[in-house]
Amino acid sequence: MRHRYYERFTASSFVDTDITAGDVTGGEDPTVRQAAIDALGNMNGTVVAIDPANGRILAMVNQRLALSSGAEPCSTIKISVALAALEEGIVTKDTPVNLGGNYRVNMTEALAHSNNLYFETLGRRLGFERVRHYANAFGLGELAGWNISGEQLGSYPDQAIPDKEGGVGRMCSFGQGVSMTPLQLGALVSAIANGGTLYYLQHPTSPAEVLDFQPKIKRTLDIANLIPEISDGMEGAVDYGTARLLRTNFKELPILGKTGTCSNNGTRFGWFASFANTSYGRIVTVFFLEGGRPTFGPKAAELSGIFYRNLWEHSYFAQKSLADSEPASASSPAVGVSQ
Repeated sequence: MRHRYYERFTASSFVDTDITAGDVTGGEDPTVRQAAIDALGNMNGTVVAIDPANGRILAMVNQRLALSSGAEPCSTIKISVALAALEEGIVTKDTPVNLGGNYRVNMTEALAHSNNLYFETLGRRLGFERVRHYANAFGLGELAGWNISGEQLGSYPDQAIPDKEGGVGRMCSFGQGVSMTPLQLGALVSAIANGGTLYYLQHPTSPAEVLDFQPKIKRTLDIANLIPEISDGMEGAVDYGTARLLRTNFKELPILGKTGTCSNNGTRFGWFASFANTSYGRIVTVFFLEGGRPTFGPKAAELSGIFYRNLWEHSYFAQKSLADSEPASASSPAVGVSQ
């Protein structure tokens, strides 16, 4: 008789208290914040929304969790690994990678379906030192914000986890051994959305600080030519892959994103980082959920669809002329241009 193993979760996916209590909101965009609150509902999690053109945090719901020391990034780490492998010339988006027998997968499909074996293979080819180099360059292991009160630091290890725990392959497929914050992930995806500028994230706390806002560049990433290589896979995740539940709530614009699901010590994590590929109203959003079995990456994507729907209904993406508001092609250079 075969026995199935069911992981036991001790954390709750839902809350019965106001998780926004204590949030500092004086410098946030009220439309974006309300859209995020309504989308999150009673799920235990946080939402961070960022203007990728300048690094301004437009809304940060449940700031206690958003500014915490982070959690295992799960499959969202695949974004960093994909960019590293492309930059090192190991693959292109169309290169078939042999995963055993006649099973071959390219990067577009691997990103869309979050193929663990594919990214384990890339991780082993890259080796830990190169994997860490790019992760650090993309902002992992350092504070993402500029003087954001209460922000804690995620961590990136100095050496690979032991081979018996999966080694560098496991780090590149699940992010095991890594702790990433919602702000760090948001900063990286913002750099993808704007063509390669890694901004310090800033969270204005009053209208006066909004008026005086000045972007602060952390570093410029040489990834403009790589962005089209990952865009098809990130859009595929939403259209037919692991994030397709987003489309149950929002179909009007191309959305590029990446899910992540994993667990640690009885707590399950669900990540989804994304941006709307539009010439106006471009916004990067990170949903991070923690809890039990109802918590997972596709759920975070589903909630993101509600968020984008809320913004759409408040004309967030439609405040220019028709010609200016035509969605940009996800494979065109416009993906890498800030609007």
